[in-house]
Amino acid sequence: MADLILALDFGGTKLTAAVLRASALRTESPNWQAKQRVFTPSDADARYELTTMIELGHALLGDEKPLAVGVSFGGPVNYATGTVRLSHHVPGWREFPLQERLEAAFAASARVDNDANVAALGEWRLGAGQDVDTLFYITVSTGVGGGLILQGRPWRGYEGMAGEIGHTVVAPDGPMCLCGKRGCVERLASGPYMAHDYRTQLQAAQGRPPKGAITGKSVAEAAANGEPIALGILRRGAWALGVGIGNVANLINPQRFVLGGGVTKAGVLWWDEVRRAARETAMAEVHFDVVPARYADDAPLWGAVALVEELV
Repeated sequence: MADLILALDFGGTKLTAAVLRASALRTESPNWQAKQRVFTPSDADARYELTTMIELGHALLGDEKPLAVGVSFGGPVNYATGTVRLSHHVPGWREFPLQERLEAAFAASARVDNDANVAALGEWRLGAGQDVDTLFYITVSTGVGGGLILQGRPWRGYEGMAGEIGHTVVAPDGPMCLCGKRGCVERLASGPYMAHDYRTQLQAAQGRPPKGAITGKSVAEAAANGEPIALGILRRGAWALGVGIGNVANLINPQRFVLGGGVTKAGVLWWDEVRRAARETAMAEVHFDVVPARYADDAPLWGAVALVEELV
């Protein structure tokens, strides 16, 4: 008898698939039966990502048919229809019927939602938000996105666009973001943009392009070693995110902010600055805490499971 839930995470730079026995959800600490992750090439498009993800899913399932397919997607999604509205990082996804395609590929019901919404659900249902009923989840990685749990229910907003903290403006005279506005949280705080700014400033300071690849992790490591340019960029990104958090705290008043994604591994300096800026921005009467996600990079996968729990 079929007992598998298939969880899929379409990230900005990687694709991850995992399977879980539905019966494991009744245990205190459920674990994946199998999981596989691949990194997407820089020239990937929607067709490549969909084909690759379907292959990953079938490889993990073997001869079994899933009970349901839960999907986290790194971009705006119309949850009601399971349609991807667009991806800021991979071409070909605009108005793409992802739920329909996956249901056909796996002969099972599927649910698709934005990665931050899904991760918020996963952390609330199984992770760092289990003891609260109002939570704001933020993923800080290739991009910056947010997901809301209000009074124990996901809040997606009109047309599914709630929670886009990454495109709230904190520095109106700041650098241009891919969304067309200046000084967005994502433009200052996401890993690729911090890496871009670090490379640019190093080149200006040294008079030549820096050697080797530079990533958000490189910036964090250089900052930890006291490199002044990296320190400035890391602090600026943490400050931008903290200001965004403080503004959300004033507007929505969630009890807890849960932060996940690769940039959250940047270290104590980053966390201290995020919390300081958030507390300084929020009104003194507004109370909240800022904590790391329990599942870190796997929060969207666990959320994908929670997304389809009612189907199994």
